[in-house]
Formats: sequence, C-alpha cells, structure tokens
Amino acid sequence: MNEAYPSILRRVAIVTIVFAVILIGAMLVGLSSGAAGSSIEAVWQSLWRNDGSEGMMDAIIWKIRFPRVLLAAMVGAALSLGGLVFQALLKNPLAEPYILGISGGSAIGAIIGILLGFSHFPGVSLTAFAGSFATLVLILLMSSGQSIIIKDSLLLSGVMVNAFCSAVILFLISIAQDSRLHNIMFWLMGDFSSSNIHQAMILCLLLLPCFLLVFRFSGVMNLLLLGNEMAQTMGVNVRSATITLFIVTSFMVSVTVSHCGLIGFVGLVIPHLLRLIFGADHRILVPASIMGGAAYVVLCDVPARILPSQGEMPVGVITAIIGAPLFIILLKRSKR
Repeated sequence: MNEAYPSILRRVAIVTIVFAVILIGAMLVGLSSGAAGSSIEAVWQSLWRNDGSEGMMDAIIWKIRFPRVLLAAMVGAALSLGGLVFQALLKNPLAEPYILGISGGSAIGAIIGILLGFSHFPGVSLTAFAGSFATLVLILLMSSGQSIIIKDSLLLSGVMVNAFCSAVILFLISIAQDSRLHNIMFWLMGDFSSSNIHQAMILCLLLLPCFLLVFRFSGVMNLLLLGNEMAQTMGVNVRSATITLFIVTSFMVSVTVSHCGLIGFVGLVIPHLLRLIFGADHRILVPASIMGGAAYVVLCDVPARILPSQGEMPVGVITAIIGAPLFIILLKRSKR
C-alpha cells in the first residue's frame, strides 16, 4: 500500500503537467484566433512585453479574447467534470448533464430569473441552480425503484425530461418581450460573445472550490464504482457522499448555464475519451477531465468564431456536431 501511494501520486502529477501544457497551448490558440487576426508568436510577445506600451492588438488580445478564453476554459472544465461525476454516481457511461436534462432544467431556471428581472449574479445563478436540482431529483425519482437506479430507465427518464424542458423553454421564450427574444435564443445554444473579465472571474471563484471538493471525493468515487454495499463496508458514507457530489455537480452545471447557456455533450466526449486512455481511477480522471474539458471547449470556440463570414456561431453547435454522433455510437455499443 505504501508503494502504491507514491506511484499514484506520480501518475497524477504527470497527467496534471501534461494536460496543463495542453490547456496552455489551447488557450494560446484561442488568444491568437479571431476576426482581427494575430499569431501565437504575437500573443506570446504580448504576454512578456513589459515596456509599458499597449497597441491595438494587445487590447484585443487581453480585453476581448482573454476573458472569452478564460470563460470557455472554466465552462469546459465544469461540464466535463460534471459528466464524469454523473457517470460515476449513476454507473452509466452515457450520463451527462445535457443528455439527462440537467442543463435544460438550469436553462428553465435561468430564463425565469431573466424574465423576472433578477441580476445576472446571484439572482439568475440561484434560479438556474434551483431548476437543475429540481430536474435531477425528478429524474432520480422517475428512474429508481427502491433506490436502485436502472440504466435504461435512467437514460429514458433523462430524454423525456429533456424534451419537457425544451417545451417549457420554448413556452417561456414565446411569452418573452421581443427585445429579449433574440438574445435568449442565441444564449440557449451556448454563447461566449458577451464575455467580460468580471464575468469570467466570478465563474472562477465559484467553480474552483467545486473542483477541489470533487477531487477530494475522487477516491470515494472509485469505491462507489464497486457498488454501494462494498463502499459502505470500506467506510464510505454512501448517502452523504452521493448527496454532496450531486449538489456540487448540479451547482457547477447551473452556474455555467446561467453564464453562457446550453453547451451539450462536453461531459460525454471528454470523460469517455479519458477513461479509454487512463482507465477508471478518478484520482487521475478528475484533474484530466478538468483541464481536458477546458482545452476542448476553448478549441471548439475557435471555429465558432472564425468559420462564419459575418458574426459568429454558438459554440454549442460545434460541441453538438462532435458529441451527438459519439452518443449514438456509445448507445449502440451499450445495447450489445
């Protein structure tokens, strides 16, 4: 046991360093991409410039692109980690906040907060959290018999709740004032266009403690994969750990939705790929999912900005194009 502990620490350290390098590279690509052009070399020079001068490109990079890249990174990290936690707790590789309807419930709460005129934070964030947690409770009640969650029932319940949430969202949009309609529609598909440094820093302050808490429970998630009874015999308070992780994950998802709308399939794509590479040890998967999800959404945001000849497309379009086929493949494979 004493020999295994330093070994896992080394693996966690190596994986963290590798993915930190990948994330830094993705952020440099994000900072160098945009309608105004630029290059990674120019971004690097701007980063280390200390002569007190600030040209137009420096202002574009650090006042417009940097908040957007930072926001995209935090959103990607939260959604990827959220998918990993749901898959561990529900023991279902297809569990993901968007597919299960958790994101949809958050969106309903956020839209209600917007229509009621609440401030972006904390008002809209709180209503989004209420929507996400209510949706999660509903899905668990629908898919459980005597607290035993059935795989197919869970997925079907999530799809049904997601469809219901979509209908409620359309109803709320239909009664919204015309001036709000376009903004809400664009926001629902995943929108980073209105990002600013204040918004990005609030998201960092809210999410970083959640990341640390989930990492603290990474060993517990390993034991939960063995079954609740086995985890209980090994000293895990299954009920307390499960409730804590569900609340923290719902909070992370609701905060991201309230800031930038619905971005689907991130929590499916990244944890699945990382599990294929590193196995099922959550002590490695948690930091890898945080930084891998962050890099993934930052890179998905690049074509969302540069592909349209005018304006930009929502980043949720890019993540859905990548994630939906993967979901179909995994669904067919799980039926075998």
